[in-house]
This record gives sequence, C-alpha cells and structure tokens, in this order.
Amino acid sequence: MSLMNSPVISLTQQRSTTSLHTVAGMLTSALSASSSSILLAEGDEEVVKAEGLRHTEIRLDARHYKQPTFATKVLNCLRSLKVPTWTAADISADDVSIFKVSGSLTNAVFFVSSTRAGCRTVLLRIYGASSGSLISRPRELHTLHMLSSRYRFGPRVYGTFSNGRVEEYFESTTLTAADLRDPKISRWIGARMADLHSVDIEAIEGKGWEIAVKANIRSWIAPADDVLALAEFPAALRSELDFPRFKTEWDLYMSRLSSLENLPKGSRRVFAHNDTQYGNLLLLTEEKKIPDHRQLIVVDFEYAAPNPAAYDLANHWNEWMFNYHSDTPHLPDLSRYPVESERYNLYRAYLEHSAEELSECEISERLPCLDEQVQLWNAASHAWWAVWGIVQAREDVEGQIVEPEFEYLKYAQARMTAFRVALKTLGL
Repeated sequence: MSLMNSPVISLTQQRSTTSLHTVAGMLTSALSASSSSILLAEGDEEVVKAEGLRHTEIRLDARHYKQPTFATKVLNCLRSLKVPTWTAADISADDVSIFKVSGSLTNAVFFVSSTRAGCRTVLLRIYGASSGSLISRPRELHTLHMLSSRYRFGPRVYGTFSNGRVEEYFESTTLTAADLRDPKISRWIGARMADLHSVDIEAIEGKGWEIAVKANIRSWIAPADDVLALAEFPAALRSELDFPRFKTEWDLYMSRLSSLENLPKGSRRVFAHNDTQYGNLLLLTEEKKIPDHRQLIVVDFEYAAPNPAAYDLANHWNEWMFNYHSDTPHLPDLSRYPVESERYNLYRAYLEHSAEELSECEISERLPCLDEQVQLWNAASHAWWAVWGIVQAREDVEGQIVEPEFEYLKYAQARMTAFRVALKTLGL
C-alpha cells in the first residue's frame, strides 16, 4: 500500500444496496465511540536473479537518503544493474538528485534523476522492514515480470538489490482523493480494472491457486498475534481489537460467503490488484495515441493476486473514504462512500470493457447483481487491512513511537470497527 504525495510519480484498500446510509451511520457511531527481463552481455549470468533480472548485493538504508554517501551507493547500484543511461563512467554522485516520495506505508520510495543530459529518471524502492511478513518479494517480482512482459501492465523492473529494486519511471501525475470522484476518471478506473481482470490467472499463478483474501489473512494471523503479544502493545487497544473474536467472526463470515458463492450469482474469480487507492493510480502527462482510459496507469502490484472481482471493486469503494494526505490519514470519512449512481457509473465502464461482449440492455440488467456481490465482499476488504495494520505496527510498538509517521494501530482499529459493522448488515 503506497501513498505518494508528489506532482510527478511513477510505480510504485455484505451490506445490501439499500442499507448503505444505515451502515455509514452505524460506523460513525462506532468510530466516535472508540517487468520485463533484461538482455545480458556475455559473462553476466552470475548477476542474474529471478525472472532474468539483474541483481546486486548492495544494501541501501533509506534513513540516510540525505547523506552524500547514499547518492554514491545508489549510483553504484544503478551501474551494477546496468540501468539504461546510468552506466557512463563519468557520472558522479554530485550529478545525482534523490527525491523522497512521501506517504509510502510499506516501502521507502525515491525518484532518482541526474543533472546530466540523457540520464532517464528511475524509481528506487527500498522495502520496509515489516513488509516481509506481508509480501512475498519473489512472488511480487514474478507478478510484475509477467504483467509487464505479457500484458504490458505496470512498470519495467530494471533489477534488484538486497533490500529493494529499481523500476521504470512514468511522466505522470498521481491521482488525488478528489480525483476518484471525477466521473470520467472513475469510468477509466473501471475500464482499467476490467483490463486487469481479463488476465489469465493461471498464466500468472499456475494451477492450484487460492483467493488472496483467504490465503493472506490466514498467513498474516500468526505475525499479527506476535505483535499483539508484545509487552509494549497498548492493553486497552488489544482488548478492543479482540483478535480471538475476530478469528471466529472471520471464519463465520467466510462460511456464509461460501454458501452464497455457490449460487449462480457468485462473483467470478479474477486476477485482482487488491489495492486500487488513489496513490496507485497515475495519469500520463505525455500525450500518446492510445485509448483514453489507457492514459491511466495502475501501479504497485505488491498485493495483486487472484480474488473475487467483487472484492477488488469493494476495496476500491472503501478507498474513497480515505485521504492519506489529510490530518487524519488513518481514519475514513464515511460521507465519502460512493452513492449508487457513482458506483453504477464505474460498473458500466467495467462491464463495457470486460472480455465478455454485452449489450446495453445486458449491462443494465447486471448492475444491481454486481453491486450486491460487491456489498457482500465489503467486510473482507476491511478485515484484510485491519490485520495488515496490526502487522505493520510492529516497529512502532517495539520502539514505543509516540508520533509515528502513519498510525497503523489506529488504522487497524478503524478497519476492525468497519469490519464488524459490515458483518452486522449481513446479519452476522
């Protein structure tokens, strides 16, 4: 989950339709109460890692990015990876400009450019210390490679280093929280989501895959338990989160969904992004002769994996409620949840661009059913990010950080509250 606050940015969160305003009221009360592979020169095989990507054992410390030695190490890294336009021997560390992109929650992200003509800006991603409990980096690299090389989705990955990677940079602007509400942009998001959902799951995952929301929460429960067991964890918050209760609630919810999913109107399984918040959506600033909706670039595929299509859509709607560059980035603004007309606007574009050719009449008939599926999976999105927030908080809890850069625990608390409110609307 990355949140980028920059004018130019590259790569790189049920209830029935008629009960939406009721849910908002309940939740308000509850909250107030509590890549492509690189061609290699001969003899370079020893530096190649997964997916044909170059690799160097250089390790970068994001905390030192303002120090001159950091620029030197970054330059050495780019040279070792033979990043295009960065291999000239006469480029010095003094020529290197490093800009930190604020707001990234999982990683430290930087734009690396040079005052020398011809050097193309690249994106440098340094993995967060806690992210290994949440993300399989080899799997992520595989996904990026397959999406980039086969489907032209996402950025090119130039190579990896010990604790991060170097990626392609797009001349673009990042969407804002307000942009999500723009009807035209919302339609583009729906169209791009349909494009991604048309990807062959087995081409990325192989056979025997499981939907991510089940697999991830199951694998994240143990590290979340570890964080909750820390002596420094606030006792009152531990009691309020009530993780044992959550596990029971989650199992009951999954059981209910399984029975509903056996019906003909169950949500189809797709290759989903799973994190279409505004910071992961870019608008190209360079004019290209491509369809309008392809001016929108989807980035940050850290959590991309098979899931119900309705889950990916539900997660996007929940992201409408968050502004990660506000004074309270960890809290949802419930008044921002999209109304039916806003949801149907995106759904129409989604269905129009789906692999299945549908008439206007067929699209209109499918809108209510699709929205019902989305509301059924809404609670799952909140559960995902509630557990995620607990795991991400480990460093802050252990270090007893009073004013963390992002309030992971309060975010987890808000998401857990939203999860339980959503369950109530389903009668659970």
